[in-house]
Amino acid sequence: MQAHHLIVGGQRSGKTRQAQALALRWLQQAPGHEVTVIATALAADDEMRQRIARHQADRPAGFATVETPRELCASLRALAAPQRLLLVDCLTLWLTNWLMPAEGPPDRSAWQMELDALLAALPTLSSPVVFVSNEVGWGVSPLGREVREFVDELGRLNQAVAAQCKQLTLMVAGQPWTRDIA
Repeated sequence: MQAHHLIVGGQRSGKTRQAQALALRWLQQAPGHEVTVIATALAADDEMRQRIARHQADRPAGFATVETPRELCASLRALAAPQRLLLVDCLTLWLTNWLMPAEGPPDRSAWQMELDALLAALPTLSSPVVFVSNEVGWGVSPLGREVREFVDELGRLNQAVAAQCKQLTLMVAGQPWTRDIA
């Protein structure tokens, strides 16, 4: 198994920038190293299209990109290779696409199967994976039941992915706080 890394933090905390810095270091470690970004965002409105465009413009040259709004496990399996680092940006939007789909009610059993498949696949991947995710459960409890359920599910997702990672970084005001996970 390659060493996976989870980067969490609030909005505009520097998560993506930190993930890209790790990926650039990966590229410099050996000739032939590659980076593929697995982008999970969906451009459902103008504001989101602008965010996606900014992320694309800020992405370092040489990073390949694959858009995967829901089928993350299949993309990880298909793209994994020992010389390739996979950067998943981000788990929060991936979860949103599953639990708050634009096309109708969520399919919770399909979500659970996808999550189980992801967690089973992580130890077998030949690529290191850097995951980006939001840490949203630090504030006041949200008013709506659906939002509380989403916050709870994201917390469980972050914990489950962290358990599969060698390192965890918390981004605070643009600064990384990193620790090895046993």
